[in-house]
Amino acid sequence: MDDTMIEAPLLHQGIPLKNPAAYRVALVHSFYSSRRPSGENAAVLDQAEALRGAGHDVTLVAAHTDTLETERGYALRAAVQVATGRGRSPLAQLRRLGPDVVHVHNLFPNFATDWLNRWPGALVATLHNYRPACASATLFREGTMCTACPDGDRWAGLRHGCYRGGRSATLPLAWAGRRGAAAHPLLRRAQRLVTLSERSRDLYLRFGVPPEKLALVPNFVHAGSPACPEDSTTVTPETAARWVYVGRLSEEKGILPLLRSWPEGEPLDVIGSGPLEPACRHSATGTVRLLGTLSRQEIAARLPRYTGLVFPSICPEGAPLVCQEALAAGVPVLALAGSAAADSVRRDGTGAVYCDAGDLPQALATARERFPALREHCRRMHAERYSARSWTAGIQAVYAQAMAQAAGRPAAPLEPAC
Repeated sequence: MDDTMIEAPLLHQGIPLKNPAAYRVALVHSFYSSRRPSGENAAVLDQAEALRGAGHDVTLVAAHTDTLETERGYALRAAVQVATGRGRSPLAQLRRLGPDVVHVHNLFPNFATDWLNRWPGALVATLHNYRPACASATLFREGTMCTACPDGDRWAGLRHGCYRGGRSATLPLAWAGRRGAAAHPLLRRAQRLVTLSERSRDLYLRFGVPPEKLALVPNFVHAGSPACPEDSTTVTPETAARWVYVGRLSEEKGILPLLRSWPEGEPLDVIGSGPLEPACRHSATGTVRLLGTLSRQEIAARLPRYTGLVFPSICPEGAPLVCQEALAAGVPVLALAGSAAADSVRRDGTGAVYCDAGDLPQALATARERFPALREHCRRMHAERYSARSWTAGIQAVYAQAMAQAAGRPAAPLEPAC
């Protein structure tokens, strides 16, 4: 087995976790606007909490779009910063902190990249999306997966205006990515790059990232926390027979094809908002309820009562947190083929996969019969693969390898306990 690409959960199954020396960790993250709820923002905060709980000294070095975008000239400065890589830098704060490892989550659009080569120590980056390879970060265009830019047509994103639907908005990203994903400053500089799914890892390999840099460490959600309360498992008549979709109402999420093919008589709750909300209201049948945006706590309180989570995404998402939240709540997932969620459902046996809209009615009927027996298995798979404990084990191993490489020492191989 290639020790550079061992899945984190395999590192500790069946044995107690070792207690490494506490690390000083700096998490660098540009927070997306609160106008667009971000699972990535939530994951960063959860990971900081998990690392502190494991005894590490963690500092969050952050830039907040909500604050910065109120400044005069912000949009122009951000565009120039993205295009040139020069601008706001966390370097002064990092030098004061002197961390053992810097863990970058997101630099776009509020941090530059030119500081990366001036940081002499260990650096790890999590690839939450496909921004280094794709202006839209989704590898999705006009209703289907698109890899034109990373496959060599470097200006395809600019021609199609892939970022926010406009060429002027896309230009800084297209210019920054003109040399390809493998040449991206963050991907080139980091000792280790964390991917969240096998699908994401394989795509970055295809785009030219060296395999020895990649580590597979899925995100996690807490079971029994405010994000997923253990005492919310009572099935009520209101939701006992209902399905649920949770996510942004946007094209890449596949919500419109789902609603247009949704069988009459099947009850579905749609939680979320986005640009397609008017179209979703028009397409919703009488048994579909659009509940709008709910807080993470409200969603967690509702989730355990549903028959299953429907995940119709038509882009190759990394590892959506809502699927892990469903598993933690004992809720199986019905996923459209082609996403990381569908891959994990097949591998872990935590639900079912349907192939297209025509397959949906039969898939729902079969799932309604099978899913009640899967609830405990879903909780067990969450504990084994997607818990804070499994993530912490994996990221500690990644940090150790990055620090060894930065110090010029050979990295110790990861030995799976299986």
